[in-house]
Amino acid sequence: MDMKKEVERYLGFCKYRKRLSQNTLKAYGIDLKQFLGCVGEAVFQRAEIEDYITSLHKKYKQKTVKRKIASVKAFYRYLDETERLDGPNPFNKIHVKFRESEILPRIIPRNEIERLLDHMYAEIKGGSKRSTIYRDLAVIELFFATGARVYEISNLKRQDIDLECGIVKLMGKGGKERYVQIGNPDVLRLMGQYYAFDRERIEDSGFFFLNRSGTRFTEQSIRKMIRKNTLLAKNAVQITPHMFRHSVATYLLEEGVDITYIQRLLGHSSIRTTQIYLHVASKRQMEILREKHPRNKMRVGKAA
Repeated sequence: MDMKKEVERYLGFCKYRKRLSQNTLKAYGIDLKQFLGCVGEAVFQRAEIEDYITSLHKKYKQKTVKRKIASVKAFYRYLDETERLDGPNPFNKIHVKFRESEILPRIIPRNEIERLLDHMYAEIKGGSKRSTIYRDLAVIELFFATGARVYEISNLKRQDIDLECGIVKLMGKGGKERYVQIGNPDVLRLMGQYYAFDRERIEDSGFFFLNRSGTRFTEQSIRKMIRKNTLLAKNAVQITPHMFRHSVATYLLEEGVDITYIQRLLGHSSIRTTQIYLHVASKRQMEILREKHPRNKMRVGKAA
């Protein structure tokens, strides 16, 4: 069996049948190339595969090891399900346990979000000549309004956004669609202003957010844009697109929103993924109680 060709066939299956994102396909390709480079012809030998897994543990953090093993296991599962294996799936007898340290998601303090937005709106009110300011502000407002991933925003098409009803269709992992309502009228108004400003180019391209060349506003360009505007606004924290996603989930939880709604909003397939935000919200709750609870101002049991 020519495993390199099988990998190419598998990546094609993931792209066209499973509709996985370009970033996921790239990661799969890197992981599978590394695996084949290490095990060579011994792709069905359990001992060589076990040695490869051990070598991963020596080189990488647990999260990276978990992803790389998952990539290879998914590939073998595909070979098994499509009856391309000459023998039993070697991963059926390989079990790996992980003890990962829990890393809580980083959120943006509310005052830092306000600082960034205030700076950008002030630029518009000041009659800024910067042609991209409406686009940049619309992207950031949409991040905070929907909790979307950066590639979901980057790949938005014109037909994915209903500017009258304020409904956005997002294409998540595995090609799963979800619809998110923009609840703030100011955000929706800004989206309409941006569209009116660049309507002709948007209609020609098909993508909603465009770069100066009239093509898709890429994930990398979005990250650079946020970093640039964060510096201009003199924010105290370095903001990334995913931090908006974490912030939306955490602040909604603090406002008492049911976690199952937040799961649907973020497009998580499992509630366990969403539950990590409970820890962040609980931490903030402790800080509030420690700082704001009225008992702290009582002088019970203290000398007058």
